[in-house]
Amino acid sequence: MKATLITRHAASILLVTMGVVWTECGKKEEQQQNAMATDVPVSVIVARKQRLESSLSLVGNVNASADVNVISEAQGNVTAVYVKVGTPVRIGTPLLQIDDEIPRSTKAAAEINYEKARRDFQRAEELYQENSISVSQLDASRLAMKAAENQLDIARRQLDNTRPKAPISGTVNARFVDVGTMVQPGKAVANIVDINTLKVRVNVSEREAFQLKPADKVTISTDVYPGVTVEGTIDNIASKADEAHTYLTEIIVRNNTAHPLKAGMFARIGFRSMAARDAITIPRVAVIGSVKEAQVFVVRGNVARLTPVVIGMQSADLFEVASGLTEADSVVTSGQNNLVDGARIQVVGKQQ
Repeated sequence: MKATLITRHAASILLVTMGVVWTECGKKEEQQQNAMATDVPVSVIVARKQRLESSLSLVGNVNASADVNVISEAQGNVTAVYVKVGTPVRIGTPLLQIDDEIPRSTKAAAEINYEKARRDFQRAEELYQENSISVSQLDASRLAMKAAENQLDIARRQLDNTRPKAPISGTVNARFVDVGTMVQPGKAVANIVDINTLKVRVNVSEREAFQLKPADKVTISTDVYPGVTVEGTIDNIASKADEAHTYLTEIIVRNNTAHPLKAGMFARIGFRSMAARDAITIPRVAVIGSVKEAQVFVVRGNVARLTPVVIGMQSADLFEVASGLTEADSVVTSGQNNLVDGARIQVVGKQQ
């Protein structure tokens, strides 16, 4: 008896739920039928082909053409510093001095050993000419001289390492030591950047990567100098995409004194070399949904049909339709909010 009551109660709840669902479905069907039965006033535009100038503007980062950390190869205390941050330097300019007392003594000893070995070899040659020594003794004297010469070269290099020098021409961007600092081999003592020539790096999509090529000219602008543009040249385009399926593109820009740029700035790059083409276009306001899943209402007689389209290039107020429309199709540009697929419409405004 108790099980029967529970079953009846469950059945009652199910019937009530189904009734609510049927009621809601009926309301939706009624709303859709009302929308379709009433002519909705809309404005339309005729899709047409026009010439699209394929311009592209992206934001990238300005980088130095060379950015080098100067590494110490010697050990000792810094006894003198010759540069500060912002100092322009050329290749080979000494940056600082590390205590060189021991390397200097080592070099002097190596010079003495080499001079002795050289004279011993000269005497050995004279003795060999007089047949007083064998060929093996002469060779041993020659090898001793070569070994002493190699030791002298090493001593000279060790002494030279106590004066770290600029490996490139540029500007001292950072200095990591002061007088009295103890340095070890492998420690960075300074950073030098070359901003006479700059590299602007920007990521472009697959579509643009295949329309651009090295040596193409671009324009560079920044917020620092409003209205000022400089010309750059595409240096290379990556052969492999990153995880976002974009390709790193490097642009070479010659820095100028009138409007100097610095590494680390943001820059807007205008690509001008992409080929122009004829394409079907529609206004942005005609598109419903996102660009990736775009739809438009196309007029078929006095009925609006919701049609998916594929969007190509984009401009300030126009979309290129890569597929989904044909030339002369009429597309709804206003009144879409009151439309459903198959709704009856009344065209109150038409733009060619």
